[in-house]
Amino acid sequence: MAVAGTHTSDELFHSPPPFLPGGALLHNLTGLQRSIGFGRVLLNSLGIALIYTVLSSLLSAMCGYGLAKYRFRGRGLLLGVVLATMMIPLQVLLVPLFQMMSSLGWIDTYQAVVLPFLANSFGILLMRQSFLDFPDEILESARIDGAGELRTFYMVVIPTARPQLAALMVYTFMAQWNSFIWPLLMLNTQDKYTVPVALNTLTGLTHVDYAGLMLGSLLATLPLLALFLVFQRQFVAGLLGGALKG
Repeated sequence: MAVAGTHTSDELFHSPPPFLPGGALLHNLTGLQRSIGFGRVLLNSLGIALIYTVLSSLLSAMCGYGLAKYRFRGRGLLLGVVLATMMIPLQVLLVPLFQMMSSLGWIDTYQAVVLPFLANSFGILLMRQSFLDFPDEILESARIDGAGELRTFYMVVIPTARPQLAALMVYTFMAQWNSFIWPLLMLNTQDKYTVPVALNTLTGLTHVDYAGLMLGSLLATLPLLALFLVFQRQFVAGLLGGALKG
């Protein structure tokens, strides 16, 4: 992708194909900005991914904590329902979810992209595993000292689950950044497109801008690489910690 993004689409089909960088990088960047407004769609994807990551991770942590530390009737059944949702393919949900968003008048809005998938079953199970071995005595001590449930959760429990929470946030950000089918169905205005949806418009019936696709895909991958490099230690530690607990 790095080499192809610096050549024109015609040069990519030369024989032999180019293996060294070319001189069309600025030309391809200008073409991307002119055809799909690449800077705008990058900001769209970044905003949607950040909002989704924060809300979904917080919801997953709260649900996982509730399933791990609260004793209530039907807890096992609720956990089974969460597990069962992991087996439902996305394609089965598209039509009913689309009808729901249409009835709410949310078509072509960002909340339609973010809200329907906030409850992440993988995130709930990961956070539940991380909270299972948290000592109940510490929770009781915090309650005796006068801390409410929310304060206990945010001030006592969450700091101990930072590796798992960081791993969940990296995973969630990457999943939302790469999401294609649902944003494609929801967003109709080009100015609201995310990066995968915008790059898809470069593939036409009679013409495909391969150089633009390669450069756009490379630029879309760089934020994910940077995110993983920064948080790779927390990501690996969080996944291993969630897998070994219990």
